[in-house]
Amino acid sequence: MRERFNRFMQGRYGADNLNWFLLIVAVILMLLASFITSNFIVTIFTLVAYAALIFAIYRIFSKNRAKRAQENAAYMQRYNQVKGWFKGQRRIADQRKDYRIYNCPSCNQKIRVPKGKGKIEIRCPKCGTTFVKKS
Repeated sequence: MRERFNRFMQGRYGADNLNWFLLIVAVILMLLASFITSNFIVTIFTLVAYAALIFAIYRIFSKNRAKRAQENAAYMQRYNQVKGWFKGQRRIADQRKDYRIYNCPSCNQKIRVPKGKGKIEIRCPKCGTTFVKKS
């Protein structure tokens, strides 16, 4: 039986990161739909969940490997952008205990200044604008 399935899947795309994301979204939407009492919202959640599930299954059994790989690459690019943004926010949050972060009033460049120095004059390294802030 396993050999028959392997032969069937030969030349097909299979599962990737986008498929896993679609399957997780479908499961979450179905779980949310089971807890909501509004029929209209339940219908919408259920339809979107089934659409995500059908698209994931279609992608798994597709023979157009190049197109599926292109879709996955676009998803991974967006995923990495979102992941990078969260990493940046975490890095900023970790630095807030030792530094104050100000934005330059003219060019909006972020400038990191050590805490506990009192009132200091800050010079923007990008545009050269100076401004006074409390560190």
